[in-house]
Parts: sequence; structure tokens; C-alpha cells
Amino acid sequence: MKFASLPIHFGLKLATSLLAVAGSVVILLSLTRLIPGDPATVILGSRATPEAVALLNGRMGLDKPLFDQVMGFLARLICGDLGQDIFNGRPVSSLVAAALPNTAALAICAIAVAIILGVPLALVSARCAGGRVDRLIAFFSIGFISTPSFVVSIFMLMLFAVTLRWFPVLGAGDDGNIADQLWHLVLPTLALAAGWVGYIARLLRSSLLEVLTENHIRTLRAYGISEAKILMKYALKPAALPTIAVLGMGFGELLGGAVFAEVIFNRPGLGSLVYDAIRTRNYPVVQGGVFVIVSLYVLTNLISDFSQSLIDPRERTRLVSGRA
Repeated sequence: MKFASLPIHFGLKLATSLLAVAGSVVILLSLTRLIPGDPATVILGSRATPEAVALLNGRMGLDKPLFDQVMGFLARLICGDLGQDIFNGRPVSSLVAAALPNTAALAICAIAVAIILGVPLALVSARCAGGRVDRLIAFFSIGFISTPSFVVSIFMLMLFAVTLRWFPVLGAGDDGNIADQLWHLVLPTLALAAGWVGYIARLLRSSLLEVLTENHIRTLRAYGISEAKILMKYALKPAALPTIAVLGMGFGELLGGAVFAEVIFNRPGLGSLVYDAIRTRNYPVVQGGVFVIVSLYVLTNLISDFSQSLIDPRERTRLVSGRA
């Protein structure tokens, strides 16, 4: 049956995603071992004897071969155990669970701002293709795309928080005060969303210009339908499909990019948690935090791929016909 290709296609996607997560775990554990220093020295201090350091490394399992450490970490993951903080003994899962909502809120707000600003810019740019407005939007879009998020974060912090004092400088706001927390969220959100505003604007513009050259659009013009109505009602939906496909990737990248924004703006979250753990050689927290970020990245890409298959009639036809 042709419909049998649908679960096969999705099953292959899921298997590929799981392999990507497993591969990232292996690479992650390998890279953390390349960081100079070790947790035992950090905990015991620089004057600790080699015997004491070796004893503590043995208790934490760091004296085992890398393969054994990888297999042990994977075995614990199956049971939902991300390990324990080497300094206070708290489960890494509880630390990640406490930090994740802050990072998720920042990433969701950033992608929402990128869509809200990027889509109108794309529509205006496509409507004025080749004109001065189009070139001006292209200039700023490419500028934002090529500027790293940490540079934008520092610039916004210095200009709007330190110099103009329009926004709070650091922190996430007072607990329980939603208005204050949202006010503290503005600058990090704008800094994180800037690059994706330009990316969505350029990608959607290109798709719109391609759709506007198709035969059914010419037919609509021949019937006297206004260009604005054609753009909004008939061209935007099919042109948005490539953009939807990359939004999953965008959300995953924003989760990773939130590291810089959280560190620069001193916000609690996964980024700050992993950064502090790297500085103190707290391997279990580094591994647990990065594993969650990678898993969310893979998951959002998987959801994005499935969403595109459901939204795009051509993709559904391709899958159902067995050409997946």
C-alpha cells in the first residue's frame, strides 16, 4: 500500500534523529575531556595531593576509559538520569528543569519577534522588488544576519541599558512580578531575534518573488485582482512553506544562541547553567545541559519536518505516492 510509506518515512526520520542525539552524546563526552583541568582539582584545590585527586576522580568515574564513560552515560539516560552536580550533589535533571523555562521563554519570544518583524519586511520587500525600499531592507537584513548575536547583545546593552537607561541592565526581574520580568526580557529577546528577522525577511522575499512568477498568479492579475490581495491571499501561504521548514531549525539555534544572551544579560537559564559549569569543570552539568539543548534542537527540527509534510500538499502527495 502506498500509505505504508508514511510511517516508514516518519520512522526513518525518528531513527535518524535518535542517532544524531546519540552521536552528539559521544562527541560531547569526548570534548569535555579535552577541557584543561579536572573537577577533582577544582573541588580539592591546587594544593591537593595526586593521591587525593586520583581518589576523587575514581569516585566520580573519571578514571574509566572514555568508552565506558559514554556507555555509562547512555545507560543512565535511558533511565532518565542526567547525573549529579559534583559540588552540591543535586540531580542535574532538577537543575536543568529549573533553568529550561527561562531559556524556552527567551527563545519563544525571540522567534515570535523574528516572525512578527520579518514577515512584513518580506512582504514590503517583495512588493517593492528592485526599488530603494527593497535595497534598504536587504542592507539591514544582511547586516543583522552577518552580525553575531553576542555583538548585538553587547551593543544593545551598552546603548539602551547603560547609556539611554531605557531598559534594565542585568537580571531576569523580580520573582512573581510578571511585568518586571517581561521588561527585563525585551533587550535579550531583540538581541537574539535580530539575525533571524533578517533571515526570515530574505528567505520569504525570495519565495514570494518565485511564487509571483507562476501561471496562476498571472491569471489572477488578468482578472484584475489587486497586487496587494494577490500577495497576501494567494502568494503568502505557498511562499511561507520554506520558511516554516527552517523555523524548527531556527528555534533550536535560538536555544543554543541563548547562551550568549543569558551570560551577557546575566539571566538564569540553560546558557548560564552550562557556562558556569564549564568554568568550574562540572562535567555532569555540562553534559546534561548540552544534551537537553541538542535534544530540543533535534526535536524541533523533527516537528518542523512533520509540520511541513502536513501543510504542503505536494509533500503529502509525494509521501503517499511512495516516493519518500
